[in-house]
Amino acid sequence: MIKILWADDEIDLLKPHIIYLETKGYSLTPAKSGNEALDILESNKFNLIFLDENMPGLTGLETLTIIKEKYPNTPVIMITKSEEESIMEEAIGSKIADYLIKPVNPNQILLAIKKNIDSGRLVEEKTTSNYQQEFRNISMRLSSQLDKDQWYDIFRKLTYWELELEKSGDNSVEQILEMQKSEANAQFFKFVRNNYKDWINGEDAPLMSHNIIRKKVAPLMTEEKPTYMIVIDNLRYDQWKIIEPSVLEDFIVKSDEMYTSILPTSTQYSRNAIFAGLLPSEIERRHPKMWKNDQDEGGKNMYEEEFLLDNLQMLGKGSAKTTYTKITNLNAGRKAISKIPNMRTNVLNVIVYNFVDMLSHARTDMKVIKELADDDAAYRSLTASWFSHSPLKDIMKKIAKQDANVVITTDHGTINVNRPSRTIGERDVNANLRYKQGRNLNYQKNDVFVMDNPLEYYLPIQNVSSKYIFAREDMYFVYQNNYNQFVNLYRNTYQHGGVSMEEMLIPIITLTTK
Repeated sequence: MIKILWADDEIDLLKPHIIYLETKGYSLTPAKSGNEALDILESNKFNLIFLDENMPGLTGLETLTIIKEKYPNTPVIMITKSEEESIMEEAIGSKIADYLIKPVNPNQILLAIKKNIDSGRLVEEKTTSNYQQEFRNISMRLSSQLDKDQWYDIFRKLTYWELELEKSGDNSVEQILEMQKSEANAQFFKFVRNNYKDWINGEDAPLMSHNIIRKKVAPLMTEEKPTYMIVIDNLRYDQWKIIEPSVLEDFIVKSDEMYTSILPTSTQYSRNAIFAGLLPSEIERRHPKMWKNDQDEGGKNMYEEEFLLDNLQMLGKGSAKTTYTKITNLNAGRKAISKIPNMRTNVLNVIVYNFVDMLSHARTDMKVIKELADDDAAYRSLTASWFSHSPLKDIMKKIAKQDANVVITTDHGTINVNRPSRTIGERDVNANLRYKQGRNLNYQKNDVFVMDNPLEYYLPIQNVSSKYIFAREDMYFVYQNNYNQFVNLYRNTYQHGGVSMEEMLIPIITLTTK
């Protein structure tokens, strides 16, 4: 039963209100003064407190101060005859839950209780009911032939309901949503497998990695105001939605879109494609000394700035004053903050922020991180916590002081893998768990998207018999040797490189400063 303490020096006049609330199932305890209310609180716990502001002796505001010190988690609703702004501000500054002005009627009181006590239950019931209706709509759509824009819409809806149900705390419905996401990923895999070759050859293609700068950044580049392109590595759409409220404190959204990452959905391929404006085999041909294949030694993303400048040259923007900044640690982030004011005179400023990718790898390698981000909800929470305390947030606040355009995007997403798929390959096959490249690959055919002739997909090859295979949905490749050991090591880790909505359907957001 919900227990309510009501302190008012005219409590006897409120008897009809108390009787009305008791008929609704609430337990009311009256108090005629602030001191009496504090005495009752010493030996009783309450879900909610009604507190009259204008009581003789210990005033309502004085009583409120003591209550918030001793019982900070108990919501207090202030009731007063006064409409003076100063009293309202003082009460609100003391973190009251609500504010009512006398005379109050029973329905006002009941609404205030429901807002502060029953709102969680009511929101949960409403959210659950709405998703159950949406579940049927999404299921019907998944059984039809969806185009690329409809897939974006489906993924947006699934992400929206994932975040909403997470707030409501209904675990049973969250499990239903997880099953629906799995079904959607199964259908999405078929969609990609059936259409990817056409897309990569320019037929009815969605916006993809190699066209990001040409279509979304270059049109914003003018001498009148700077454009900032911020690439947060490995940022999933749900992670963007979690940090979005913080970003929008200082910016206005001009467009909130998604684009489709190329395959493999890994930094080596997708981010190089973004900056070069070319597909991987085209990069290899145009920049043979800069492209690194999977088996080559050395960093695979060492020439992003060179690719960017060459891309701008091809787009007729080669004379534009441009900067490129890659941030890979906290100190580099802090140094970048001080440089932002000087960037306002540039046409384009590119900032690559490497953290989320490191977080996903740390989660695989470090037990404490894995425990902190045990599932998608915790992974999102960890991302939000990072952003709120990161130099990137300070960088964006510095940018917000300028008249500027901002494009926030990423190179690929990531997926929590749970189903192992056996594979066998030669010693020079790459180590990625979501895609394999090499000769003589043996694999479970139903688990993969196969590219027998990679050149048709604009992917480089080590030799004429090389092929690529991509894991579907939440699968991950495990070799026969030490199979059980590696199954357990990598299950429930975040990986990228394969085919899933989480990896391929990723945000590209255009903002302007307020």
